[in-house]
Amino acid sequence: MADDEQFVDQVEAVAEADGRYHKAAYLFLYEALRHTVERTAKAEVPRDQKHVSGRDLLRGISEYGLEQFGPLTRSVFAHWGIHQTSDFGHMVFNLVEARLMSKSPQDCIEDFLGGYDFAEEFAWKKRKAQFRRQPAN
Repeated sequence: MADDEQFVDQVEAVAEADGRYHKAAYLFLYEALRHTVERTAKAEVPRDQKHVSGRDLLRGISEYGLEQFGPLTRSVFAHWGIHQTSDFGHMVFNLVEARLMSKSPQDCIEDFLGGYDFAEEFAWKKRKAQFRRQPAN
């Protein structure tokens, strides 16, 4: 539990130092990364082989955001200071710089530029059928 608290403190410090994005956005980013690793079947491979590309992470962020927030995804992101895919790239590289996330030599901030248009990607009327909740048993 102390490790979790220390981790959250470190993430908060990164968020405060940068000032552009809410700390909840950074914590969401970690959850979206976990989601992406599981979705790409990399959960069972050794840590050094779990690399996720910027494009794959953006797909995972979209999926996980829509699963968590549904039609409010874009509003939640805006509240956190996130308005385009490059914002996620800045967050990732802030975490890399703080040694809270790693990258490969090929990874660069440009991987996150123009990934998708938020208005189109999070258009709930077009996407809601993909994210219908399953009925409880």
